[in-house]
Amino acid sequence: MAKAAARSAGSSKVTLTKDEKKTAKVARKAASKERRKQLWQAFQMQRKDDKKLIPLMVGALLLGLLVGLGIALLFGGGLFGFIFGPILGLTLGALGAMLIFARRVQANVYRQAEGSPGAAAWSLQNNLRGKWRISPAIAGTAQFDAVHRVVGRPGVVLIAEGVPQRVIPLLAQEKKRVARIVGDSVPIYDIVVGNDEKQTPLKKLNSTLTKLPRNISPAQVEQLDTKLKALSGRSPQAGMPKGPVPSNVKARNIQRAARRR
Repeated sequence: MAKAAARSAGSSKVTLTKDEKKTAKVARKAASKERRKQLWQAFQMQRKDDKKLIPLMVGALLLGLLVGLGIALLFGGGLFGFIFGPILGLTLGALGAMLIFARRVQANVYRQAEGSPGAAAWSLQNNLRGKWRISPAIAGTAQFDAVHRVVGRPGVVLIAEGVPQRVIPLLAQEKKRVARIVGDSVPIYDIVVGNDEKQTPLKKLNSTLTKLPRNISPAQVEQLDTKLKALSGRSPQAGMPKGPVPSNVKARNIQRAARRR
């Protein structure tokens, strides 16, 4: 019986024809070429704005090489050691250089996006790691102040961006409305994005969310998000930014290429 089931499962596998395999291979090569092209474009754009990028990347490569040579000497040298050591060192150096590149690209992207309408929603939708339910611009003003809702293991997080005098009352109003829906059993956090006292800088927004305590289960997250969407009965405000809008559109291409790497 088990053997028959195994044969049945094996026979259900989809087999590709030669033409289909060839087409898939061509598509993979094209995608890989496009990623390399985007990465090179991202590097060129970042290099023009960041004069320290190349020295830091070269320094990482040299440091990795020195580490590799040190490992070779530590293990007694020899032909194997002096071949394996530099290769390992260059690999480590290349990884370090790419990490420096990605970090500096990310910092540049956030610097360009900071202060732009919808920047917080852009950051949440593109860079927030983990299983979060994001509802951008659940409340807002004609001046592009906005309150975004994020549901996750911590509970409900309301994130406000805009002019404090306008957005803080809007945030308080939204917090009361959410509290009436979820009750006292679910924590509600509120965050104001900005660089003033008691505000959270845009570049630290996602890490702030991921550091919040886990108060509810994954199943409760799903139920809570569904309930809020069903009972809120409100769509994003007219005129509110509905997607990432960094001040420089090219910033998105830089970041996308760095993430894919």
